[in-house]
Amino acid sequence: MKKKTIVIVDDHLLFAQSLESLITRLDDYSVLAILKNGKELTQYFIHKRKKPDVVLLDIKMPVMDGVQTMQWLKENRPEQKVLALTMEDDEETIIKMIRGGARGYLLKDIHPENFEFALKMVVEQGFFYSGKISNALKNSDGAIWGNELHQKLTEKERKFLKYACSELTYKDIAEEMKISPKTIENYREAVFKKLEVKTRVGLVLYSIKHNLFKIE
Repeated sequence: MKKKTIVIVDDHLLFAQSLESLITRLDDYSVLAILKNGKELTQYFIHKRKKPDVVLLDIKMPVMDGVQTMQWLKENRPEQKVLALTMEDDEETIIKMIRGGARGYLLKDIHPENFEFALKMVVEQGFFYSGKISNALKNSDGAIWGNELHQKLTEKERKFLKYACSELTYKDIAEEMKISPKTIENYREAVFKKLEVKTRVGLVLYSIKHNLFKIE
């Protein structure tokens, strides 16, 4: 059976080498390269080196970080599967990576067995989110990926949802919609309830899955 190939992009050499050792012990995977930042990854692709099945991408890196790298990939290699592997678990960063096209988001404290499962899911099904991230969304993906719950939304709730999938803060959204921050809170709670998600990240994932509008 042909092994699936991985490129690791992480500026912490010790972690990257340890990750390479873990991957090489897995029967179905091999590592093509270890790169220190997004700039090195862009050069990897520009020089037409072998396309990996999955890129494991850190976020906080010098020269070109994970968010900037996702922007480049979205424009130049949109078909490339990327799995974020990071210590960053704040909502804003997760949303930026997902909107950039990341197929999954793992925290570096993930158990090796779960890491292997995540690789398998990204390769075979296209998406995976770690336990902490998934639990933050909702512990049942049936609600996120299941019925078209957005049909229950009002016109103003749909408008709020579109803004929520941008990089605007809730305060900015209130200004754009010309309503009070308190009303925005009400919209947020109503949309969370109707879509059966628990966080803004969940709204973004739902919108991407159902192609509700273009995520720039």
